[in-house]
Amino acid sequence: MPFFKITLMRSGIGLPARTNGVLRALGLRKRLRTVFHPVSPQIAGYIMKVKELVAVSEVASPMSKAEMRERRRPDPGFWVEKAVPR
Repeated sequence: MPFFKITLMRSGIGLPARTNGVLRALGLRKRLRTVFHPVSPQIAGYIMKVKELVAVSEVASPMSKAEMRERRRPDPGFWVEKAVPR
């Protein structure tokens, strides 16, 4: 079952209450937050109402919070290949 991966890219501040209501209904409260919803005509309609504010992609399965956190973790920048005796 496919899912929509929806990320809020722009804030809803200053927009009509109806638009902010759509963002709340999608579960988007803060910028750069990502939610997953199953593909359905109702969710597609919500996305069309706020298409200028969100980034949408279709994925095969939703990620858990732990998986999303691990994916966002930056590379450590270095690796210790061999310990040097001191």
